[in-house]
Amino acid sequence: MTSASNSLTDTRSEPTVTVGLSQGDVSDFFALLKPRVMFLVVFTALVGMVVVHPTIHPVVAFASLLMIAIGAGASGCLNMWWDADIDAVMTRTRKRPIPAGKIAPGEALAFGLTLSAGSVIVLGLVSNWLAAGLLAFTIVFYAVIYSMWLKRTTPQNIVIGGAAGALPPVVAQAAVAGHVGWESLILFAIIFIWTPPHFWALALVKSSDYARAGIPMMPNVAGPDSTRRQILAYTVFLAPLGLAPVAFGFGGLAYAAIATIGGLGMLALAVQVYRLREGEPAMRVAQQLFAFSILYLFLLFATLLAEHGFGLFRPVFG
Repeated sequence: MTSASNSLTDTRSEPTVTVGLSQGDVSDFFALLKPRVMFLVVFTALVGMVVVHPTIHPVVAFASLLMIAIGAGASGCLNMWWDADIDAVMTRTRKRPIPAGKIAPGEALAFGLTLSAGSVIVLGLVSNWLAAGLLAFTIVFYAVIYSMWLKRTTPQNIVIGGAAGALPPVVAQAAVAGHVGWESLILFAIIFIWTPPHFWALALVKSSDYARAGIPMMPNVAGPDSTRRQILAYTVFLAPLGLAPVAFGFGGLAYAAIATIGGLGMLALAVQVYRLREGEPAMRVAQQLFAFSILYLFLLFATLLAEHGFGLFRPVFG
């Protein structure tokens, strides 16, 4: 890790970002919000709302969902501001607006802070201050605790930092119900346990990229074999956890079927990742697990949305 750290130090000394006014347009500022992550946040937050069948006005629910999305985008913007130096040396991030020279770091910081404060305040005004406080905590956790501390200091960065990505259903339930219930906590747990095997599968493929940037991802610190064992361990826990909504009564027949089949698929791929350790087959199956994990999580939440949002819920028990 010494050479990787030196690489990071060298990168920080290079003028790879724009100074002064930016040349960015609206699309560049939108890219700062990490729109793909925003979509996942909106999606999981929406499910966190509908599973409790809220009775609040739809306009309030929509405004709350919008503020959660903006808060998520704000934390992504602050993450890009802080990580501009390492984004510049990683192949998959070097074209982001700040390292590409389209937006000045100061402008990105101001943009992120403004959206952060605005989203929290508006959510508190249109919904309640419990939800606003949880949103503020989520933003601080991702932008400060994860981005500024965990990401560059520990291979457990994804494990601990994954809490930020798992919180949107909790914030959403608080926004529409005024409290945090076990439904959103179960959804939080599913996303939280899903995060390590999802990102570590990618880290196996992109380990050289992370090493060049000086990020202590699990394959670069503990080694690929240890990472594969941990991917399998988390997936063994994730598969039955995915059925928790059924056990607690808010996952129906369709969800039970999707969670069972999807969990078995995750397990099968995790076993393959554990077994195949050399060459192209090992990289290919890691990429397959990464891609399938996205589909798995999407299908779990989409099924809950269909069951509760479109009246398709059929109980498994009774």
